[in-house]
Amino acid sequence: MTLLAAVLVWAVARPKGLPEAVLAVPAAGIAVALGVISPDHAWEEIQRLGPVVGFLAAVLVLAHFCDVEGLFTACGAWMARWAAGRPTRLLTAVFALASVITAVLSLDATVVLLTPVVLATATRMGVQARPHLYACAHLSNTASLLLPVSNLTNLLAFTASGLSFTRFAALMALPWLVAIAAEYLVFRRFFDDELAAPLPSLDADAEPRPEPLPLFALVTVGCTLAGFVVASAVGIAPAWAALAGAVVLAGRALVRRRATPLTVARSAAPAFLAFVLALGVVVRAVVDHGLADALRRVLPGGSGLLTLLGVAAVAAVLANLINNLPAVLVLLPLTAGSGPGAVLAVLLGVNIGPNLTYAGSLATLLWRRIVQQHGNRVGLGEFTRLGLLATPAALVPAVVALWLSLTVVGA
Repeated sequence: MTLLAAVLVWAVARPKGLPEAVLAVPAAGIAVALGVISPDHAWEEIQRLGPVVGFLAAVLVLAHFCDVEGLFTACGAWMARWAAGRPTRLLTAVFALASVITAVLSLDATVVLLTPVVLATATRMGVQARPHLYACAHLSNTASLLLPVSNLTNLLAFTASGLSFTRFAALMALPWLVAIAAEYLVFRRFFDDELAAPLPSLDADAEPRPEPLPLFALVTVGCTLAGFVVASAVGIAPAWAALAGAVVLAGRALVRRRATPLTVARSAAPAFLAFVLALGVVVRAVVDHGLADALRRVLPGGSGLLTLLGVAAVAAVLANLINNLPAVLVLLPLTAGSGPGAVLAVLLGVNIGPNLTYAGSLATLLWRRIVQQHGNRVGLGEFTRLGLLATPAALVPAVVALWLSLTVVGA
């Protein structure tokens, strides 16, 4: 447990900006060397996570080169035009775009690529940026419920659930919509003063100019999504569809000399991928030494609504204690035997629950760093007050929606 705590503290603090893997990889090696986990178990965990990490790498490359194609710049221009100077409309636009981008291109795209665009758009409009920046943080977690590709936690749950790509999406569609709607209502109430503030008059030069839509990127993303569905239907790993989309966009950028092989490799975030694999080994060591037994005693049994609520609550609490990625690695083996319903309830807990604290997810930690790099400060107290309202408001109805989906669609 000490090794896991050290790895998580390092991931939160990232001294001197060093990657998370700098401590995680040696920690995994120490766990093996000290006999905390056997080499066979460590290798087994790496093999289990390998395909998921490969899938994540392809999606990260796809999102990066969508940005190179100008997709996020076009999104910013559309938000500004549609908002027409009204903060409430800008918040609605941010919710809509962040939800779609998170679902299709993963939460990393929302945190890394959309957040600076939202900040620039709010600044250009002369409105308070805070509600819209917080929306990016919350939706990078909450809106990542829909598809297996939306979040690394989803990829892990997708593998454990035994569901097809389309069945996973069908079961999560209603919880996704309900959770986003609940978050939106909380944001409208919490930031009522900022959203109702009078606007400064803008010069004609400040009017947003239309940006051309990057049709090639949009078509590639659409074909990749269709490829996920087809691949799942014929029994091929969806990772191949993600790889195809990434190769098309990266290849186009290389041919047009807008990228180099090195920038393509960097866009896959190899240090973060190494961190995920090493973290998996450390978490497996903790699970093998008593954590699994302790959690098994508190996890409710059965398949009814109260059971799903209990599983989601445990997952949310654990995500805020040890971060959502270790939490899902710990909980999935304990719930997979109860069926897809319990696995998806874990997913609701580890995706919505992290909005409660900064440390709940790596995405939130990364979002905070990006916001601060752009000269904005976000307060721990305000973030927590918003989380205390938004997290239960989104999590409880989302679990009820999951129970309804399981009843109607079937697992």
